[in-house]
Amino acid sequence: MIIQPAALEALQSLFLGFAFAGLLASAFELFTSRRADFKLLQTGGLAAVASVPVVVFSAPFLILRNTVHGRRIEGRPFPFVMIASMAAAIWSMASGRLVLDLLHLLGA
Repeated sequence: MIIQPAALEALQSLFLGFAFAGLLASAFELFTSRRADFKLLQTGGLAAVASVPVVVFSAPFLILRNTVHGRRIEGRPFPFVMIASMAAAIWSMASGRLVLDLLHLLGA
């Protein structure tokens, strides 16, 4: 079985996006003693502006965490979980591609 270079690059972007999202959300929680979530944008002022990169890049992790929690606690239907997982995967692939391009630009 031969994996095409484009498919391998897409998988690499997907995995790196999820890994970076989890790392960023966990680092945020470590340094601030608060859970990263989408409510960070509702605080207003400079804190909301400063939290935009954190929320944007940790969004795949946040979406999946909220989806799994909603499925387990609220009993959300499976199609909702599937759609949210696909959205998180697409977002992860996009942010992973951005991280890969940034690493390439920096020469790493």
